[in-house]
Amino acid sequence: MHQLARRSTVLIALVTVALGPTASLTGAAEPHPKPTPKVAVIGTGGTIAGVSKSKVSFDDYEAGKLPVSRLVRDLRPDVDRIAAVTTQQFGNKDSNNYSIPEYRRLTATVDHALKYNDGVVVTTGTDTMEEFAYWLDLTVRSDKPVVLTGAMRPWTVIGSDAPANLYNAIHLAASGRTTCFGTVVMLNDEIHAAREVRKTDALRLNAFSSGSSGELGVIDQNHIRVNRAPARAEQCGKSGWKTPFDLGRIARRPLPKVEIAYSYQGAGPEAIKAFADAGAAGVVTAGTGAGGISPAMTEARDDAVKNGVLFASASRTGSGAVYDPHVRGVIGAEDLTPQKARLLLLLSLATTHNEHRIQKWFDTLGTAQFRPPGS
Repeated sequence: MHQLARRSTVLIALVTVALGPTASLTGAAEPHPKPTPKVAVIGTGGTIAGVSKSKVSFDDYEAGKLPVSRLVRDLRPDVDRIAAVTTQQFGNKDSNNYSIPEYRRLTATVDHALKYNDGVVVTTGTDTMEEFAYWLDLTVRSDKPVVLTGAMRPWTVIGSDAPANLYNAIHLAASGRTTCFGTVVMLNDEIHAAREVRKTDALRLNAFSSGSSGELGVIDQNHIRVNRAPARAEQCGKSGWKTPFDLGRIARRPLPKVEIAYSYQGAGPEAIKAFADAGAAGVVTAGTGAGGISPAMTEARDDAVKNGVLFASASRTGSGAVYDPHVRGVIGAEDLTPQKARLLLLLSLATTHNEHRIQKWFDTLGTAQFRPPGS
């Protein structure tokens, strides 16, 4: 009996060798394990990398002190189960302290990382995170996931949102669920489209919102729920998915100067005049209601238009849309916030001075609308 069992064992072993390790006696191939997704985490600083004076000094801390490698190391070994993570320190300072030339270099850094990874996470400060995100949304050429995250509390306090936000961002990038979404923001378990997200609170952990559009989805521990997609996902796999703003083809000269002028009751002309005199190629007006500005600002705008300055009309309300006003030298910013309209106008002016073409880009890139084929 023992000899028969031994012969059976040897026979099974010989058959396994002959068939190969991925086959069974029935001839069915066993599935290969999926390769571990590769995610690059690029650190730029901000509160997420902040060091507090004590474990309870939630608002008293120094931003941009911890290297991103330390943040990822603190998440190990758990993060290693979802991705093979590498880190790169692009910078380590407050998000307000970055310039447009540095934004340009960040795009090149992200594009390079996406050549060798399945997704990229960028850690930033939350103050201008929406601008970081929209810039990358407009300029990154790869359709692989790009996820921005940060924190409202520094890494070193009790109850910090920083570790969970970073872990979830890596999880989201590794999942591939936002392929062709462009850049997204992941904070407080919520996934937001870069074009729509905005910071709506100075201190609360739920500081980010996508207004009436709502978030794209949520992360509940192991479950990633994506309930909708940005409009650009319709163009996935098509040439139209990429924006016109290929920084590799834009001359290496300084990008155009574009400013924002805020309107209010009785606003004077001085801001617009000063921007025009300082050489601004474009100005975004943050107008009242559906883009209205004061009579004095209107007069200053008309004078600046005569001198070649292009204006984008946005609303200071934070929601709603400003459509093409059909006024020479003024384009409607759709439902972009003034700060995002500034980035789109800046990149547009770096690419062309054709006003009609720029208005077309605001009508498409600057809106969340899904459009039927051929429209």
